[in-house]
Amino acid sequence: MAGTRAAASVGSSASSGNPPPQEPGLGELLEEFSRTQYRAKDGSGTGGSKVERIEKRCLELFGRDYCFSVIPNVNGDICGHYPRHIVFLEYESSEKEKDTFESTVQVSKLQDLINRSKMARCRGRFVCPVILFKGKHICRSATLAGWGELYGRSGYNYFFSGGADDAWADVEDVTEEDCALRSGDTHLFDKVRGYDIRLLRYLSVKYICDLMVENKKVKFGMNVTSSEKVDKAQRYADFTLLSIPYPGCEFFKEYKDRDYMAEGLIFNWKQDYVDAPLSIPDFLTHSLNIDWSQYQSWDLVQQTQNYLKLLLSIVNSDDDSGLLVHCISGWDRTPLFISLLRLSLWADGLIHTSLKPAEILYLTVAYDWFLFGHMLVDRLSKGEEIFFFCFNFLKHVTSEEFSALKIQRRKSLPARDTGFTLEDICMLRRKDRGSTTSLGSDFSLVMESSPGATGSFTYEAVELVPAGAQTQAAWRKSHSSSPQSVLWNRPQPSEDRLPSHQGLVEAKSSSSSSSNHSDNFFRMGSSPLEVPKARIAALSNRETRLQEVRSAFLATYSSTVGLRAVAPSPSGAIGGLLEQFARGVGLRGTSSGTL
Repeated sequence: MAGTRAAASVGSSASSGNPPPQEPGLGELLEEFSRTQYRAKDGSGTGGSKVERIEKRCLELFGRDYCFSVIPNVNGDICGHYPRHIVFLEYESSEKEKDTFESTVQVSKLQDLINRSKMARCRGRFVCPVILFKGKHICRSATLAGWGELYGRSGYNYFFSGGADDAWADVEDVTEEDCALRSGDTHLFDKVRGYDIRLLRYLSVKYICDLMVENKKVKFGMNVTSSEKVDKAQRYADFTLLSIPYPGCEFFKEYKDRDYMAEGLIFNWKQDYVDAPLSIPDFLTHSLNIDWSQYQSWDLVQQTQNYLKLLLSIVNSDDDSGLLVHCISGWDRTPLFISLLRLSLWADGLIHTSLKPAEILYLTVAYDWFLFGHMLVDRLSKGEEIFFFCFNFLKHVTSEEFSALKIQRRKSLPARDTGFTLEDICMLRRKDRGSTTSLGSDFSLVMESSPGATGSFTYEAVELVPAGAQTQAAWRKSHSSSPQSVLWNRPQPSEDRLPSHQGLVEAKSSSSSSSNHSDNFFRMGSSPLEVPKARIAALSNRETRLQEVRSAFLATYSSTVGLRAVAPSPSGAIGGLLEQFARGVGLRGTSSGTL
């Protein structure tokens, strides 16, 4: 095992003045990612040199701000689709923060608990800490394994994948301890889940957020996975369990088919297999001013926003407890929210403080997605573009309402009435001038404030229409004294969404959308892959940083993966779509200057 000394030496190379070794860029990373799925045991095979550079680059980026240890998984001995070098962050290495928060975990004991507990979870994807924030470990994993997997992982993989051969990880080596556990039928779950609980407690994890829309995953009438919320023996009763059902990767094909428009895209909660209701303890929801009873009416944007707010409020709470986020296998929905958490906290300057936008983007793509086994090749072939959605979605979380710094300020302030404070007025004035998602200099996206139940404010997007200087001046004049409100979960009727006359801007809920809006989106010459243009208006530091990350991702994605996402069609009808896509990414036509 590589301990703290070896880990610290990785980070010291950057601060010693010596130029770093040749390293892959984001383009090479996405090329490799879209070509093959990462497997720990294949690291030294075809493309091994690229993978090794990616792994080394991740260690170097972690070492910039943290002292860490490495848990070896070189041949996939622990888990075949976790990184070969699993990073355990111990404390921040900067002089300012190194004595503030420090992990009390002994790495040798941690590794022992991991080896003992890995059978408890689907595909051996054990509880793994990936983010360190205020001394708390934010962890990821798969859901709990069921009888099918425990009694035959290879047969389980076959049934769970619907008979696919290469889609799932190979069978891990079976140890003597595994055999002993399997032989004790009566106490099997007590043992393996007991080790899992010990690992969670050792990492001080208290909150478990389950993203599954099912209580148990069922294939061919057989329960192939379980979850903490339906453990019959209630072994996880001492943890705070949150059931926050979120659509699986297959739902994101609809996102792609709707020209990458998440607004107005609502999951069908009435499907037979969906049986996990949203369940959140009341004490976690009071400060968020969200009507959780309406979750089935939220579109994909609003649902993702609200879940992210919830996770941020948990990790930013006053207690010292960690957080576990998982879905079924832990390689689609789980990295989505882990990546959003990492980027959001980084944008606030709270973690990875020395990393630039391009560096944090590289780290989260490489470590949170690629090295933890996201199957981008398979997802692209099916049009299930949850990976693209993650980084394109950053435009929806740039405002201060998603800032952990604002959450901290709220805790220190007394309750207020619905009047405007200086901070609110400054926010409105700044938002008047433009938008992080503006499609060009001829468009303006105005943000308005909406008083919540306890006097806090949220900011919602309004309709995109041409807005010249006169229009914006008229809007400011007519709205400066009595700004309108935009309420959660109250979509405007379609006729109300149309401008009553030229020069007026209609407010709309972020959950409102229509095909008409989607058509206008493209007729305006924009594309989901169009890189946002620079704006003159001053932006908050958080907004600027997230916009730079998103712009860097879109530019590289469009030149490496973009056109590969469209499958060939014998009918020839796909030609128009390819042409539209090419124009959108700037390969030809009037949009060529956007990249």
